[in-house]
Amino acid sequence: MTVAEFQPVLTARWGKKGADTIDGYVKAGGYKALRKALKSKPKDVIEEIKASGLRGRGGAGFPTGVKWSFIPQDTGKPVYVVCNADEGEPGTFKDRELIERDPHQLIEGIAITSYAVGCRTAFIYLRGEFLEPGRQVERAIGEAYEEGFLGEGIAKSKFDLDIVLHRGAGSYECGEETALLDSLEGKRGQPRLRPPFPAVEGLYRSPTVVNNVETLATVPHIVERGAEWFSKIGPEKSTGTKIFCVSGKVERPGNYEAPMGTPARVIIDELAGGVRGGKALKAWVPGGSSTPFLTADHLDTPMDFESIQAAGSLLGTGAVIVLDENDCVVDAVLRWTQFYAHESCGKCTPCREGTWWLTKILFRFEHGGGRMEDIDIMYDVGDNMLFKNFCALGDG
Repeated sequence: MTVAEFQPVLTARWGKKGADTIDGYVKAGGYKALRKALKSKPKDVIEEIKASGLRGRGGAGFPTGVKWSFIPQDTGKPVYVVCNADEGEPGTFKDRELIERDPHQLIEGIAITSYAVGCRTAFIYLRGEFLEPGRQVERAIGEAYEEGFLGEGIAKSKFDLDIVLHRGAGSYECGEETALLDSLEGKRGQPRLRPPFPAVEGLYRSPTVVNNVETLATVPHIVERGAEWFSKIGPEKSTGTKIFCVSGKVERPGNYEAPMGTPARVIIDELAGGVRGGKALKAWVPGGSSTPFLTADHLDTPMDFESIQAAGSLLGTGAVIVLDENDCVVDAVLRWTQFYAHESCGKCTPCREGTWWLTKILFRFEHGGGRMEDIDIMYDVGDNMLFKNFCALGDG
């Protein structure tokens, strides 16, 4: 499927009057998928998501249905669903716009997910700085309660569900799922040692599913249209639709929905209008500032998990940041590394000390004081950080 043939899914209602209200959502067919799911067995809903090939859109790309199937039943403990809306990766801004423009899409996705895994209380962990998205989702939750899509006997079924909105304090680390869970419990937002994994011992030491906004917002469309429809969009191992955040030196920065596997050239040149001012492209990152740089030689790489990894980077959140011929890569990396040094939670030494040392070295480079031995020191620091941290954010 080409971009020209593709019909938007997650962004289809963006810009339409009343799209962010429950009346507009229901009029456009909203909550039909929830009613359909409630007439099915929970395990059948999980199998449908499995068959669709949906992978998490928060960065790791883990198969969503498989994650749900890990939740044990009949343990005597409650099951929780937590929506990770703590979007903080530099260059990533899709989830906040999904919440602002179509919040009921997310609420319906949370409700279907909760039914599938046996959850009765779900949480939305929202980044503290997201004031307008917070107002939108809070209003939408209230509307869903009023119309019977939350609370007791949702959509006239025997299934009960409450959704609690929790505002974080603005920590990048809380985008990591175990740090998010600790923060949600009222503790300092720092990652947990795994195992046990959240599916076994998550929130309040109970089985927990953690998915991000885009992942959960995709669920109603799969349930309504079927796994086969979704699996035919994009390549076999990276199915479906994806929202790509394009920023940096492009003519039209913004969020663009396209099939997985769309070439980066199409996203940058056609959707985002190309490099600003007609300048040459120097470098770009495909998945946010924690993913390795690619160059103009990689522009024909399909934007899917496997292809981007084969090219030497990671798809991550699908956040494309473009640098033009006049941009200094050292300056850009210094600014990003300063962000990570500031946002490091400090729990583990490799990340806490490593990011600090890297900023010092990069600062010397940028201000004319670099030494040849600094290159070897950077490799050594990087080697001591990679896969030696409590969480993947330090690795990134």
